[in-house]
Amino acid sequence: MTKLSADNVKRINALKTLLNLSAKEVKLLKTATQIKKATINLKGKKYQAFRVVYNRALGPGKGGIRFHQDVNEEEVTSLSFWMTIKNSLADIPYGGGKGGVRINPKNLTEIEKETLSREYIRKFYKFLGQDKDIPAPDVYTNSQVMSWMLDEFEKKTQRHEPGMITGKPVELGGLLMRQDATAKGAYIVIKEVIKKNFKSKKPSFVIQGFGNAGSYLAQLLSKDGYKILAVSDSKGGIYNRNGLNIKTLVDIKSKGKSVVDYNDGEKISGEEILELDTDILALAALGDQVTKKNANNIKAKYILELANGPVSEEADKILFNKNTMVVPDILANSGGVIVSYFEWSQNKTGNVLDNSYLEKLLETKMKNNLQKVYNQYLVKDKKIDLRTAAYMIAVKKILATEKLRGNL
Repeated sequence: MTKLSADNVKRINALKTLLNLSAKEVKLLKTATQIKKATINLKGKKYQAFRVVYNRALGPGKGGIRFHQDVNEEEVTSLSFWMTIKNSLADIPYGGGKGGVRINPKNLTEIEKETLSREYIRKFYKFLGQDKDIPAPDVYTNSQVMSWMLDEFEKKTQRHEPGMITGKPVELGGLLMRQDATAKGAYIVIKEVIKKNFKSKKPSFVIQGFGNAGSYLAQLLSKDGYKILAVSDSKGGIYNRNGLNIKTLVDIKSKGKSVVDYNDGEKISGEEILELDTDILALAALGDQVTKKNANNIKAKYILELANGPVSEEADKILFNKNTMVVPDILANSGGVIVSYFEWSQNKTGNVLDNSYLEKLLETKMKNNLQKVYNQYLVKDKKIDLRTAAYMIAVKKILATEKLRGNL
């Protein structure tokens, strides 16, 4: 039986009524196509590893690999479901996949991290490939991890296949724009939301999470003249109602320090940052940050989800009832997988495209995807939230494809 998070099950059940789904369609949406598990031995200890492909109706599996101590089958399966929805909404030819190892990467040396990366591929390489399932970076994995994984895959299969993984360094067939693609996509989307909803004033921002996506988003917003009141990382947050100097914060982080080492602001907790008085709250940390416990305390009127699943299903309802607009993860953070698609396409065809052309293509796709969701939201007289609108579009496409294939 597929282990899917309670939130995802509730969201599928809600779609049953909205889209008038049959029992067979609901069952298909709640069932993963392929779940693979393995045990990796490292430093004399055993660690659980997973790779899930949730659905292949639109194409091969596609989704990241994370190294984190909280990884489990339900989490990886739920993330692969989200990737299925995200890729369908983004209108790219992928199903959804996800992988992970239940380990604390902060306790690993660089050599141990390489060994772990190669071991992961040795366990799962038969199920991976450019036309089967394509991994990418995720939490605590990066382009170097992708390089090790690509190398191990090619050694095991005895063939050159750079398209089997994305998020690689440029030297191995990656794209320059991949590093900040998630933030850039979110930036394009939130700028469109601002155009629709803020006619005269420039909104203020609070950003929870100052890793890759959060820090790049902060830099893009700061460069564009937006005031960022607070940011946080795993050590805590920093707040200044007059705005923070993002360049200084990036410099601090580049030295291995925390944002709490910034000396021109008030230190606050990662929880307090969520409840600050701001126009837009960007969630770029981990999942389940806004729940029924704190949703009523959220003062921001707009929430931008860069992380996966940072707002719970129960919190969604509370926020919707208080007219807080949530720009959902499956839309807001899809820039990363769209650019991964560009990388994969180039690897498969050998046709190298100009970076400026790809930048423009990303912008066009992000704007089009937002407009699709917004149109669905308006068709329903704003009686559903943007997440539900996005799910309706994505699920309809997946089910239509499954019907054409004869699976429904």
